[in-house]
Order: sequence, then structure tokens, then C-alpha cells
Amino acid sequence: MSEAAPALTEDRLLGGRVRLRQLATGYRVAIDPVFLAAAVPAAPHQTILDVGCGAGAAMLCLAARVPQSRIVGLEMQRDLVRLAGDNAILNCMEARVSAMLGDLLHAPPRLSPGGYDHVMANPPHLERGRATMALSRDKAEATIEGEADLAAWVRFALAMVRPKGSVTFIHRADRIDALLGEIAGRAGEVVVYPLWPGHGKPAVRILVRARKESAARAQLAPGLVLHEPDGQLTSAAERVLREGRGLDL
Repeated sequence: MSEAAPALTEDRLLGGRVRLRQLATGYRVAIDPVFLAAAVPAAPHQTILDVGCGAGAAMLCLAARVPQSRIVGLEMQRDLVRLAGDNAILNCMEARVSAMLGDLLHAPPRLSPGGYDHVMANPPHLERGRATMALSRDKAEATIEGEADLAAWVRFALAMVRPKGSVTFIHRADRIDALLGEIAGRAGEVVVYPLWPGHGKPAVRILVRARKESAARAQLAPGLVLHEPDGQLTSAAERVLREGRGLDL
């Protein structure tokens, strides 16, 4: 008997502009890929690589914001590669958004080092052995580092981007030291952009962008507050999450 297909839901991003089919259980897309896509300084006709693209949320959000950009996703889970391709078709973006099966430790030959204007990534946020709860296999692969640790993600992103191109990551704020440590000496013009959950609250997520072969100094950006005291999204967060606006890092 053939194995039953996994249950899917169809959700909406960017105020309904992007339709996303994703697994009903396990890892579920939240705001991270939307903010990641908003932070990439892409222009029309440029090429972007999304490392660990999952079901394609960040790719689709970036493609919706930047017309005529071309985005390729790399994903090691075969079911998610298929789902990302289906989502590109669902959004009529298959001509410029695609996903391929592959592992960043053993990159597919079709990926050309130094061949992309920008690289973006939402690496697993938890170090191996640090997870405190049992997770489903797909959620564990999305949230806990496997054989490829954070250093491998940074090295791969910088290898794939062209000289003077940008790499953009979203990560846990409490791992800022590890992420910046891996970027140091390999790229410059580093911008750290905190995402504050509320006024006066510590950042939980950070966006970090760097430029290959740049010697410009690092800077700490003001960042963005996500919620008002009553729990509603701030107008700045609304512009990204609902209107699909980019972030000026």
C-alpha cells in the first residue's frame, strides 16, 4: 500500500499576495522568512540563492517584492523541494522561482560559486544537543543544526555570492556572537538589525547582512519593533508583513 500524502494547508502571506501550501504539522512558516526576504537588497534582473528554502516562503515573498528577480532555492528535504516548486506554480512565478534538491555540504554541480548577486538563509536556530523537547523529524531538521553547523552555512553563503554581493541571515538574537564570529574576516559592511517583540523588550530575532569583499565598518541598526503594548502589530511591522515592503538596513 502506498504511503498517504502528508496533509497540507494553504495559507496567505503579504496580505494575501502570496499563497503558500505547507505541511499541516511539524515546522510551520511564521514571520522569519518574510522579514528575511524584506532585508535582501535585491533589484530587478538580479539572481538570489535561498539556502534551506523549505516550502519557498522567503523566495515567494522576495519575488513578489522585486519584479523580474530570479530566485533559486536549495533544500535537502525532497518533499519540501517538490512543495516549493508547487508553490511557485501556485503563484504563477515558476518562470523565475525554482528549488533544487541538495545539501550545502555537498552542493549540486548546477550551483555556481560566486554566481549569485545575493544569498539569503534562515539557518536552524538551535545548536545540536541544545533542544529541550522532542520534535518531529521535519521540524527538527528545520530548527536544530545537523551535520552542517552555523559555520558551514556562513561559508557556503559567502562562497555562492559574487564579489560585493550581499549575504543575509535571520537568526536568534542570543546567537549573535556565533554568527558575527563566523562572518568576521570573511565579509564586511556588516549590519545587525534587531527585531524587537515590543517596546522595551529584548530582541529575540536579528537580521544580519554582510557584503563579500567589503571593508566598510559594521553598524548596529535601530531595528524594528513588532508589537504595540496592546499586542497589535506596529505600523512598521504591518508594512513588511502585510504590504510586502522591504527593509532599509
